[in-house]
Amino acid sequence: MPDQTTTSTPATGVADAGRASSAPVREAPAIRRDPESAAERKLRRRRRLTGRGAIMIYALLGTLIVCALTVPRFASVQTTGFLLLDAIPILMIAMPMALVIITGEIDLSVASTAGLTSAAMGVLWAAGWGIPEIFVVCVLIGIGCGALNGLLVTAVGLPSLAVTIGTLALYRGLALVVIGDNAVANFPPALTAFFTSKIGGTGIPTVMIGVAVIVVFFGVLLHFSSFGRALPAIGFSKEAASFVGVRVGRAKFWMFVATGVVSALVGIYWTLRYSSARSDNATGIELAVIAAVLLGGVSIFGGRGSIPGVVAGVLIISSVSYALRLGGISDVVLNVVTGLLLVGSVVAPSLIAVVRERRRSRRAARDVLAASAVASA
Repeated sequence: MPDQTTTSTPATGVADAGRASSAPVREAPAIRRDPESAAERKLRRRRRLTGRGAIMIYALLGTLIVCALTVPRFASVQTTGFLLLDAIPILMIAMPMALVIITGEIDLSVASTAGLTSAAMGVLWAAGWGIPEIFVVCVLIGIGCGALNGLLVTAVGLPSLAVTIGTLALYRGLALVVIGDNAVANFPPALTAFFTSKIGGTGIPTVMIGVAVIVVFFGVLLHFSSFGRALPAIGFSKEAASFVGVRVGRAKFWMFVATGVVSALVGIYWTLRYSSARSDNATGIELAVIAAVLLGGVSIFGGRGSIPGVVAGVLIISSVSYALRLGGISDVVLNVVTGLLLVGSVVAPSLIAVVRERRRSRRAARDVLAASAVASA
């Protein structure tokens, strides 16, 4: 007789297979998000809302509110127009300057480049050149000035502070050689009127459209491009940046060229806004530019900064300066205020870092003491 156990085993196996095939197929459980990733995203949002750039935006809003409540005629369309017209040169140069300082360098020759451009513009116009050709020559002058700075810093290896102090005097001296003590003021009235015109009844200058394009360009370049994301790494450590494949010299060179080009555009704007080409145009604005950049959260040591914070820093300085002017304060006091803001923007981050380090050390000491107490208990 056949073994019952042996003969029944295949049937049982078939039955089990049938039941298994008829059973509903369960889907794989959905992959849960890593709680650490969610925490990191939350921390990133918190830093975005409490970072230096965000704090400067809050400070700008507070400054505007205080000025509007305390200074007569500040909260008006006319004030908006004149304030922005004064802020445009600083805002334009602050964009490439922020990137230069983030890489650990500095450019003090920007105002002299603008003055040289203005002088060349006046001489060429007096010689009968057309405006389009003059604009092209002015941009080429800016490229040349920035390229000279960049070559001396990157190819020769000289410190940017020393180089741009020298070219500050060089470019201003060339401007005086080009135009002398003369002033050219017979530019086309329609062109000069355009550079002071407003958008409808808003009080916003028409040229702010072009300035906004420049701001967006440098914002995208710094925050959303691989080239811009490498700039803070250069500021932290150029050796480490070179080790990971960043071409440090080339990046710095093009940043100096950018400051030269934008400074040339400022020279054009300055000349046509005031309808006067002089060798001393834009004198001294490099102090306001650097103060605004550092106030906006860019570290003087390089490696950190954001375009929104710089824009807020520029508008804070411009708002305070214009409010003091409306209050009848002299230009000497304005220079003192700008200097104080510059010193404060350099000293404050260092003090904050020291306070945070002390808190961290005290917290670590308390944790060690608590752990020792638990171990000895």
